[in-house]
Amino acid sequence: MAELTYHTSGESHGPGLIALVQGLPADVPVDETFINHELRRRQGGYGRGGRQKIETDAIEVLSGVRLGRTIGSPVTMRIRNKDSRLDDTERTPPVHRPRPGHADLAGSVKWLTTDCRATLERASARETAARTAAGALARCLLRELEIEAFGFVRAIFDVESEVSINADSWRDALAARDASDVYCPDPEASEGMRAAIRLAKIDKDTVGGIVEAHVFGCPIGLGSSVDWRTKLDGRIAQAVMSIQAFKAVEIGLGRECARRRGSDVHDPIRFERDDADSPSLGFVRDSNNAGGLEGGMTNGSPLVVRGTMKPISTLLQGLPSVDLNTKEADRSEYERSDISAVSAASVVMENVVAFEVARAALEKFGGDSLIETQDNLRRFLATARLLPIEKPGGPALA
Repeated sequence: MAELTYHTSGESHGPGLIALVQGLPADVPVDETFINHELRRRQGGYGRGGRQKIETDAIEVLSGVRLGRTIGSPVTMRIRNKDSRLDDTERTPPVHRPRPGHADLAGSVKWLTTDCRATLERASARETAARTAAGALARCLLRELEIEAFGFVRAIFDVESEVSINADSWRDALAARDASDVYCPDPEASEGMRAAIRLAKIDKDTVGGIVEAHVFGCPIGLGSSVDWRTKLDGRIAQAVMSIQAFKAVEIGLGRECARRRGSDVHDPIRFERDDADSPSLGFVRDSNNAGGLEGGMTNGSPLVVRGTMKPISTLLQGLPSVDLNTKEADRSEYERSDISAVSAASVVMENVVAFEVARAALEKFGGDSLIETQDNLRRFLATARLLPIEKPGGPALA
């Protein structure tokens, strides 16, 4: 079967966005209600701007689905833009004063123009609506494999939550996250985050933060150590770093590893026979500093990924810049934007991480239909529980 991939197209103020997902097996239930729920979450969050009051993001499935299930062909989803005015030069005029921190200057020079409009329309974070839809569709497959993803806001500006997330607590944390308008499952930290956003708005400024995603139920062995391009941690890192305004990604302890000795970093392994029927096959860790990934492969512990989003580069007060036509000093132009989109970014990251896990799962277990993929997963786990395995006519594979 084909590799699981996705492509997006569309501009911020064009007719709409397209997500094309290829490689899903047939018979995967497509939960449009769930996908649209993720799109609505991406639109929400305290600190968002006026654009979110205009749009009502929802998918239209154009191909690859029949009677609510995939049919093995590419799935095309469209998200219409209500604020569609790309060719209206009065409402979307040329932009000649690039915003520091945005793609404006680099794109204008790259495409040999002094108008930043074409660059900023595609570079806009509006594109992440299509990525969120693709990831949410992939999660429809993951749920059938009993793999679940959960994302939330860990920090905004200088306010950070110390909430602990694990396989036993994440569902309670999900309810608390959904009750918070900053998508943080810590009520006290949520209030501090809102205060930081309010102050930034008063100062005509913006704030960034840290978002975190966990994936539960991954069997051991997704990804590979054979080729650098197949390492799952590398793929996840690229997916997260490609989200607009992200400047760092960490797995597990991340950069904190540099401040500790090996004995305080690596997660000791023990075997619990009572857990042998779980995806971890009974191999248990009392810590998860590796974030569920060792050697580019899942190790049976939950995946833990963090991403750092910088403050949005569009400020109400503008920033020092130049006019590309005159090369004279000026202030950057203002495009309608947010004070903070960290909450929305947590939804995007949750879904792009899930997509990479789904891609790795299909590489490992394959199958042209869902039932075949599920059967391959069950057979793999059943065989792995028999280790060491007796080789025909030879010694055990040890």
